[in-house]
Parts: sequence; structure tokens; C-alpha cells
Amino acid sequence: MLENLQPAVGSTKNRKRIGRGQGSGTGKTAGKGHKGQRARGGYNEKRGFEGGQQPIHRRLPKVGFTSRVEKPLSLNVDKIASIASLEEITIASIASVYKLSKSVTRVKLIGKNAKNLVSKIKDENITTSGN
Repeated sequence: MLENLQPAVGSTKNRKRIGRGQGSGTGKTAGKGHKGQRARGGYNEKRGFEGGQQPIHRRLPKVGFTSRVEKPLSLNVDKIASIASLEEITIASIASVYKLSKSVTRVKLIGKNAKNLVSKIKDENITTSGN
């Protein structure tokens, strides 16, 4: 039953046999042209080689760096007056008057009046532009 299996007509082609005489169309130089580095035996071009021009993977800048140093969320106390009116400034007290994301762990208070709030800060994760 399986002994008569053959590929469909026209679905396969004979491999190109290079260097087998002028009549084959790929005789003499075997499709390699005349002389030159690529015509020599043992030639192996490096990945990304562009003929001596700086390869594109070296021309383009590196991407994808993510700093592991967490940046604090900056809050302008001149625009958010409710923060300045708090008796004690902690992350929890700021979250009670201003909507903070769950991922926020450090806060920096900025603005003209930020340096006046240094005495109210009771959390080491909160800094001001004044100190």
C-alpha cells in the first residue's frame, strides 16, 4: 500500500550542480564571479558585516536600561495646599488627602514653601527640595 508513494508532479526540482562545465551555466567560476574575497575557498563573512562600514547594530544606541534606583514621586505643595495643612507628614497622611498609587514608596515635596515643612515630616521616605 505504501510502496507507490511519490511526490506530486512538479513539486520537486533537482539541486543545482555547480562547477560542472560551461554548458551547465554555472561552470568555470561556479557562480562566484572573478577573483575577490568571496571567490576564495574558506571565505566566511561575519554576521552583520557591511563591507567595512560600521554595522547597524553598532551604529544604533543601546536601549533597554532600567535603573534600579527608585525615583520619588514629586508633589508640589504650592499647588496641593492640603499637604501643607497636615500636622504630621507621612506617606499615609499624604495618601489621605491626595490620591497616591500603591507603587509609590518615596515622595519628594517641591515648591517654594516645601522647605518650611521639614519640621512636620515624620517619615524617612519623604524628602523636600529644601534639605
